[in-house]
Amino acid sequence: MKRGRFSVVAQWGLLPSAICVLSSIASGQVSTLSYTGTLGSPQSTFEVTFTLAASDTVTFKTWGFGGGTNAAGQAISAGGFDPLIALFTGPLATATIYLDGSGNPVADADNLLNAPWSYVGNCPAAGTVAIGANHDCGDDLMQVALPAGTYTLLLTDANYQPGAIYSGGAISQPFVDFTGGGTQFQTCDPLANACINPNGHYAVDIISTKADLRGKCDVNQDGNTNAADVILVVKEGLGVTQPINDLSGDGAANVVDVQIVVNAALGLGCAAK
Repeated sequence: MKRGRFSVVAQWGLLPSAICVLSSIASGQVSTLSYTGTLGSPQSTFEVTFTLAASDTVTFKTWGFGGGTNAAGQAISAGGFDPLIALFTGPLATATIYLDGSGNPVADADNLLNAPWSYVGNCPAAGTVAIGANHDCGDDLMQVALPAGTYTLLLTDANYQPGAIYSGGAISQPFVDFTGGGTQFQTCDPLANACINPNGHYAVDIISTKADLRGKCDVNQDGNTNAADVILVVKEGLGVTQPINDLSGDGAANVVDVQIVVNAALGLGCAAK
């Protein structure tokens, strides 16, 4: 069962519909990607691919469990599931778990113990939730020094864990399912001997203070993935303009690429290769 941030944590390494708000500000100021949405089940996942234009310490925060105000200034209600976030290097199709300088996977959840990324008390600005007599923090906070490059962030229920965090492998590896195949999200505090059933809502920020955060789906590179990018790719597919955005890697600009940008504009992640 899931445990609150102030409760006992599991040992590390012993087991084998969204909306996006982007804000890229002038050089030297904050650049952010903010995603909100709902997972359909405890075995669902959310992934987003982004590009960091220059090296920087990047901050990753979730808000869906305890609520708060995200980097886009949106008020996030408490009541969502207790999340896990894990950082991968490369685009979604070939992403592999990102390892820090000590060879540790960069992943955070309240039932992992892989310091400094996950540990008791690693609670961001998000609020706490009452579970029985206790108030638990389930949201995640990571600050990671990263070189320029392309990365993929994975978000799941904390009890549905990517196998890659145990083996150092690819995001495509099977997940380790501690949900018991349940159809409801559940968070328990064993000290309070109580459980709650949150909803599937999530909210996650990616924040850089020095470098632009961009995705390949931001076709016009204006810091926003929206209808303007969809129109550009549609024109390429129709032959109106030069077909330069083969986002799927199939050798052509076509309806597949349009769908990739539409999904990204809806906040469902950028699956460009």
